[in-house]
Amino acid sequence: MARSPRSAYIPRMSVVVRFAPSPTGFLHIGGARTALFNWLFARHHQLYGDGGVFRLRIEDTDRQRSTQQAVDAIVDGLQWLGLAWDGEIVHQFARAARHAEAARQLLAAGRAYHCYCTPGELEAMRERARAEKRSVRYDGTWRVKDPAEAPAGVAPVIRLKAPQEGATTIADLVQGEVTVANSEIDDLILLRADGTPTYNLSVVVDDHDMNVTHVIRGDDHLNNAFRQTQIYRALDWTVPAFAHLPLIHGPDGAKLSKRHGAIGVEAYREMGYLPEALRNYLLRLGWSHGDDEIIATDDAIRWFDVADVGRGAARFDQAKLDSVNADYIRKADDASLVELVAAWLEAEFARELSEAERERLLKAMPGLKPRAKTIVDLAERAKFYMGERPSLKEPARILLKYDRGDPIVRSPPGSAITHPRGLLIEIKGALESIPAEDWPNTDDMKIFSVFNGPLRRVAETRHILYGQVMELLGAALGGSPQSPGLYIALSAFGRDEVLRRIDDSLSRPL
Repeated sequence: MARSPRSAYIPRMSVVVRFAPSPTGFLHIGGARTALFNWLFARHHQLYGDGGVFRLRIEDTDRQRSTQQAVDAIVDGLQWLGLAWDGEIVHQFARAARHAEAARQLLAAGRAYHCYCTPGELEAMRERARAEKRSVRYDGTWRVKDPAEAPAGVAPVIRLKAPQEGATTIADLVQGEVTVANSEIDDLILLRADGTPTYNLSVVVDDHDMNVTHVIRGDDHLNNAFRQTQIYRALDWTVPAFAHLPLIHGPDGAKLSKRHGAIGVEAYREMGYLPEALRNYLLRLGWSHGDDEIIATDDAIRWFDVADVGRGAARFDQAKLDSVNADYIRKADDASLVELVAAWLEAEFARELSEAERERLLKAMPGLKPRAKTIVDLAERAKFYMGERPSLKEPARILLKYDRGDPIVRSPPGSAITHPRGLLIEIKGALESIPAEDWPNTDDMKIFSVFNGPLRRVAETRHILYGQVMELLGAALGGSPQSPGLYIALSAFGRDEVLRRIDDSLSRPL
């Protein structure tokens, strides 16, 4: 197989691409990226007046391994990612009669022939090739034999009469020109003895009938492209442009596996990734636009060209995906994040959130999202705001510890021994001193100045660390000394709710 530099290619009008997964499992990361690149290529050409159609074809000819559950997972995954296809879904198995028709068309034209070799004869042929250290391939026994010599009772297959001299060249948009000597390609089977078509024939017929102009897929299909090109030519059909994408490897350079991230797209949804963030990350696996890391979908559509995809294998980096997702969370609309977080919390609490809780989440979101990497992470932080009283699984350990009479931990030298109830009463008094009309909203720029002064004076009066005041206040409000932005929390709860929760903590029996 010889390669040369990429050749220039002028796109044809009415660009049509397709994503053609086999429904034998989930929609994995590699398949999702292939679908994304096809979708972007179609939408780019649609934007610039070259047609631009993205089709979905389910290659379900392997009836033993294909399942409806897998079909549903693929469809659901594409819809979640926002990769809407055009037209109806094509199911390859339903077109078997059309595929067989094409094979018989080649047979009638003398470009294919019946082969009557038995499985035993084919195995003997392979054994001789191995013994003679030759390529294991069909030797063309029935290419020249008279069909009249056919053995009785043997159902034949139909084989393509492939060219034996010269070479087959593919002007691949990613890999460059790739050439294989025709002597290395045998006469592939088009139609099995039971009348069922083979994969390569089905793909060619479907792509032709669907008017596919560009076949964009993983480079594990590159060898198939040579066989498919020969079928196109034998049928006198136009060969589409090919673009074979390098596979995705793990961070260690090995083939992507489950430990690297080769799991279904639905698993990333369950782990709390945003579809637009996952799209952005997949876009950067093998394609780039300068040094841009965060690329809006509209920009991706304008800029994307499959010819800009690199030839080298991309490496999956979980930390990078987390970083991209965190960026999208920070920039996301607060109301949309509330809906996502509410769904997670309702599933965990097995109840619907009240309107008051949703409103509180909306107010709290500016303080919740800056440190969250995923929606799951965001939901865990949001638990601070849930329930009439703190609803975290662990009790307010800091209050329990203090209420046993222990002094505030990590007190600076010379500080007074301070017990929590007295300190909490002082904190409440400091917050009560803030008039209701001055209590800030979460979008108020005065949040820091309103809360910082009164609370810091408590610490200074008691000669304790300011952080200790904040820990105790966080435990009183949400059951944890680690609050998700305490000033935002005070604003989100509102003055009345803050004071009520402090009263609850002071009255809580141990």
